[in-house]
Amino acid sequence: MSERCDGTGKFSHQALFYRDTKSYLAEAVPFVLRGVAEGEFVVVAVPGHRLRPLEQAFGPAVDRVHLFDMSEMGRNPGRLLPTLFQILADAHGEPVRVFGEPVWSGRSEEEYPACVQHEAMLNFAFAGWSARFLCAYDMSALGPEVLADAEATHTALVDFPETRPSTAYDPEAAYERYNVPLPAPEDALLLPFDVESMSKVRRVATEFAALEGLGQDRLQDVALAVGELCANSVQHGGGSGVFATWQHDDGSVVYEVADRGRLTDRMAGRKPPAAHQRGGWGLLLVNQVSDLVRAYAGPEGLTTRVYLRH
Repeated sequence: MSERCDGTGKFSHQALFYRDTKSYLAEAVPFVLRGVAEGEFVVVAVPGHRLRPLEQAFGPAVDRVHLFDMSEMGRNPGRLLPTLFQILADAHGEPVRVFGEPVWSGRSEEEYPACVQHEAMLNFAFAGWSARFLCAYDMSALGPEVLADAEATHTALVDFPETRPSTAYDPEAAYERYNVPLPAPEDALLLPFDVESMSKVRRVATEFAALEGLGQDRLQDVALAVGELCANSVQHGGGSGVFATWQHDDGSVVYEVADRGRLTDRMAGRKPPAAHQRGGWGLLLVNQVSDLVRAYAGPEGLTTRVYLRH
């Protein structure tokens, strides 16, 4: 059982490599029920089609489990850490136990790097917390490179019926492996900006989104996300930047802001600022309204790309 590596009662981040429903339930259900029995704050976040079998397997204990559809909760992997920070706050000091499945075969090529970086940052964000995570990976549907990334971002591997330490554990290297340039298409609309032209950028962004068929509620999200990114460039990125926009093949509208800034805190946009802190909410809001956020921190500066769907 996955509990074999959980003797400390502190932070634990394990990967479950499952091959079929039997091995999935054989580890997931005892992991969750053990948390319920010990009075922990228990969360299950898996793709929607996995929820019903788990609910049935939990029996009466399901009433003490907080269930989430990962395809909604984690559609943008950048939302996961903020949600987990809120979960720990809601637990009011109780130990937290999370069974999740952040990567599945339906993840897009654009989403996957953000998933790996999330899994890597989870180790930095919650080290020292009384929290246990078991993250499921479908060996029958995911490629060997995905499983290799899981080995790099998890301290131990649950490979039914055995559990072993991960000899490849290196979350820092895993994070940097996906910190790569984000080339824009040749037909992207480019618009340099500074503090005086930020309003023009927001107007261009919303007009482009409207032409691509985004509804009024999404246009407000566009204005918020683009406005916050441009404001960050002006404040932290050298006073100016370059805005780009285009339509993705899947129908998403993509916005990108590049500037001369430096990413000094990987938790920016993922951890709520302290109550006494001024500012710090901008990137958090960008993650909340966007369907995906990618970033590249390079020697020339910072590029942030957001995707918004209909």
